[in-house]
Formats: sequence, C-alpha cells, structure tokens
Amino acid sequence: MIYLFIFIVGSIFGSFYTLVGERIPNKKSIIKPASHCPNCLKKLKWYELFPIFSYIFLRGKCRNCKSKIPVMYFLMELSCSFLFLISYIIFGFSFEFFTCLVISSLLVIIFVSDFKYNIILDSPLIISSILYIILEFIYKDFKTVVLSCCFGITMFTILFLIKLLGDLFFKKESLGGGDIKLGFVMGLILTPRVALIALIFASLLALVYALFTKAKKEQQIPYGPFLSVAFYISFIFKDIILNILNTF
Repeated sequence: MIYLFIFIVGSIFGSFYTLVGERIPNKKSIIKPASHCPNCLKKLKWYELFPIFSYIFLRGKCRNCKSKIPVMYFLMELSCSFLFLISYIIFGFSFEFFTCLVISSLLVIIFVSDFKYNIILDSPLIISSILYIILEFIYKDFKTVVLSCCFGITMFTILFLIKLLGDLFFKKESLGGGDIKLGFVMGLILTPRVALIALIFASLLALVYALFTKAKKEQQIPYGPFLSVAFYISFIFKDIILNILNTF
C-alpha cells in the first residue's frame, strides 16, 4: 500500500511540476486559469484531472474537441511517480529519501522548461536549495549546512569558469546561466567531487542524445535535463562513486 501511495503522490506532484515548467516561462499564473485543454481552452472536469489515469481513460485526447493532449503531461506524471517510488525503495523514509524527492522534483520541472523553452527557472532552484538546507538542519547540524553551502559555491564557481573558457573557445555561449545555478544545487547536495562526475556523465548523455537525434552543429541542445538526470543517478550511487574516487 505504501508503494501505491507514493506512486500516486508522485503522479500528483508530477502533474503540478509539469504545470510549473509550462506556465512560468510563459509568465502565466500557476493558479489561474484552472487546468484546461491547450487547444479549445475548455476547463477540465474533476474526473479529467487524475494524473496518468485520465490520460489513459481519454486515450490521449480532449473530451471536448478531440485534439491530442501533449504526451509530455503523461510522461512527466509517470516519470515523477517512478522517481518517487525508486527513491523510497532504495532509501526508505530517511534523509536521503527526502533529498531524492527534492532532486526528482527539480528534474521534472527542468525537463519541461528547458526542453520546451530553453530555460531553467530560478524559483525551483532556490526552493530546492532552501528545502535541502532545512533537511540538513533537521537531520544533521549547522556545521554540515555551512560546509554544504561552501560546496555549492565551489561548484557554481567551477561551472562559471568552464563557461568563460567555453565561450572563449567556441566563440559563443557554451553554458547557460541556469546550468551554472543548477551546479550550485548539485554541489550543495553531492559535494564538488561527485558533482563533477555527474557533469561528465551529463555531457555523455547529451552527446548520445545529439547523435541519436542527429542534431545539427548550430542546433542548441538543452543541457539542463541531462544535468538533472545525472544529478539524480549520481545521488543514488553517491557512496559507490566516492569509494571509487577514494581508491585513486
């Protein structure tokens, strides 16, 4: 029952995070208007608002105008459900579990906003940082919080320097401001050593994506989604990564 509960909660949050990633870049309120069909703008009935299940029940189409509902909503709801569930299966109710929820939430929002609008929103990054610091205050101590903040600043600085060198070498923007700010959250939670491994992993993921989609040289590939996926995976396997790094 607890697995089902977490899966359902994940789908609800996934639906909300998709809304956030969709509306805030367009400078729209996340409260008004109520959920509606993006094509005919018809307000959705209460039974059309169940994450995942409503999409399946409606066969991916608006009940009113029969236009296709963007599959992104379904995928993000499903992804968030599984991310929450995997986090619980691995960590149980613990500091690591709640940290994983913070990372998962950030991952879903970034996927929507960066893939669709090439922007990583400041507000989710700020809220995620605050939530993690609160978790450290609850589960750890003030000294750990200060150290984590220093790690975040270190990672932010490293990414900022990488951007400067990349801009100079490629003669164009190599990293966006959102990617650098995300680096702060990664350093805050992972520590710089693990965050740098995540950075390398994210670059490999982005390269595979570029090759798979046959992206053109001039095409801008959003880096945030790959960073956030690498962020989540690196946190899950953080201890293994640290053990490997400590052997060198």
